[in-house]
Amino acid sequence: MKNWLGAFVLAAFLAAPVANCQAREPLKLIQSIPMPGVGGRIDHMSVDLDGRRLFVSALGNNTVEVIDLADGKDIEHIQGLKEPQGVLYVPESNKLFVASGGDGTCRIFDGTNFELLSTVHFPSDADDIRYDQNAGLVYVGYGDGGLAVLSGMTGKELGRIGLTGHPEAFEIGRDGARIYINIPTKQEIDVADWAQRSVVRRWPMLKYRANFPMAYDKVQHRLFVVCRRRSVLLVFDPDSGKILAHLPVVGDADDLYYDSVLKRIYVSGGQGAISVVKQVDADHYQGIATIPTASGARTSLFVPELKRLYLAVPSREGSAAEIRVYVVVP
Repeated sequence: MKNWLGAFVLAAFLAAPVANCQAREPLKLIQSIPMPGVGGRIDHMSVDLDGRRLFVSALGNNTVEVIDLADGKDIEHIQGLKEPQGVLYVPESNKLFVASGGDGTCRIFDGTNFELLSTVHFPSDADDIRYDQNAGLVYVGYGDGGLAVLSGMTGKELGRIGLTGHPEAFEIGRDGARIYINIPTKQEIDVADWAQRSVVRRWPMLKYRANFPMAYDKVQHRLFVVCRRRSVLLVFDPDSGKILAHLPVVGDADDLYYDSVLKRIYVSGGQGAISVVKQVDADHYQGIATIPTASGARTSLFVPELKRLYLAVPSREGSAAEIRVYVVVP
């Protein structure tokens, strides 16, 4: 009975908004780029805009795949990694930062020939990465509770901030003074201050659990968080920690992006869909489409400069892993 009910709920979740998606087409699938031989789970991505390259953390394959976006081909496999999770290309230094959960390292590669330049070691489980371009700082979450700060130019470690638990997604505030960090193991959001090298606030999630992906609206100063239990999008006031809005989205979400031009939010979930949410104003939001994708396709990358959303689809039942390319439609 439980299995039948779960299938019914999933079908109902996907079916109703499909027609809505066809009418509005907020995202249109325009291309699929195969990644032959890539097996297992796929994690986060980064982009080189000038070189038109997409970097894909193939965690289960122990590689970072390099996709030529102009030709639509998988052209390079960076090997010797142990469960790569976070990847970041820094254009100012032409360096590629790769955080690996299997050995707790952040490896820094030359962005042209992918020669290993240096390695930063953490206690365990190096995970997500963010870049503060204004300050030239690379942030790496790791272990049972830490956030490291590296120089985006040299890769040298500049310091660490202790956290209450393992960090998942996090975002840098608009002035760089605050870092908002999802800590699902503690059912809270930590607010850290790099200047003070410490956590200055903790926001309990109360009835919401498994807060993984996060995004930030720098203009209207709103923080977006998706929880997996219940599957909801939460909108926070980053100053007070107050929840201003909430609405249901796709389950098993792992990436979340805010489109500041079209005032939309894109949520990719392993349940097999992308949820598209319209920002009516800073405090009001409306779900406008649920676009069916593939089971397990929960990581993505939205590139506003290209007006593209790239979705990672892992290999399933004999089908090759691939990157699906969606163009945003006004």
